[in-house]
Amino acid sequence: MSIPANETHPAGGTWFDTLRKSFVDVPIDAANDNAVPTTEFLEAAESLTTLFDVLGSMAFTPVKNDMIGNIKKVRDRQLASPADSSTLQSLVLNELATKKHTASEGLLWLVRGLLFTLTALTHTLANPTSELSTSFRSAYTTTLKPHHSFMVKPVFSAAMSATPYKKDFYEKLGGKGPGGEERVREAMGRYNEGVRRVVDVVQEFEGRKDAKW
Repeated sequence: MSIPANETHPAGGTWFDTLRKSFVDVPIDAANDNAVPTTEFLEAAESLTTLFDVLGSMAFTPVKNDMIGNIKKVRDRQLASPADSSTLQSLVLNELATKKHTASEGLLWLVRGLLFTLTALTHTLANPTSELSTSFRSAYTTTLKPHHSFMVKPVFSAAMSATPYKKDFYEKLGGKGPGGEERVREAMGRYNEGVRRVVDVVQEFEGRKDAKW
């Protein structure tokens, strides 16, 4: 589908259709301890960061840049040691074996960022009458804020209040016209399920003793 000028989505579709890689399509190898492929995961995470462009405020630049920076840490390790980094689990365990944890810590923060975004979008769907700023502030309070320093908190808190109106956000995602908002809500629901599935697996792994430094 082609994307009309000044739009963020294909005609008759949604922003979710434009993603290079969706978390819905990231495979999990249940037969191999729920292994998550590194390349597909990073591509999906990069695609998700474009959501902050849709939100349309420069206030979200630090949020996006933080996620991109953590993606780079993981990818740098993958490029430096590809044979040991085909899955997120192998990447972390092999890096920790070298007494380093740059990529492992980057992954930890990246997953926190994914959880923040997931929580905000989930709250948005579950609370139709709540504005986007409420959903994002609530998500920040329960996911990232407990881990942020007193210097970082004001920067991120400012972004939470810079969200557009929910109606405008849905329109940017493809919600214009008859049935548009419902189309966006359905696509967002599927996407959230995909993110949740991957985040749960990675967080379970990061909670293990051998994945800590």
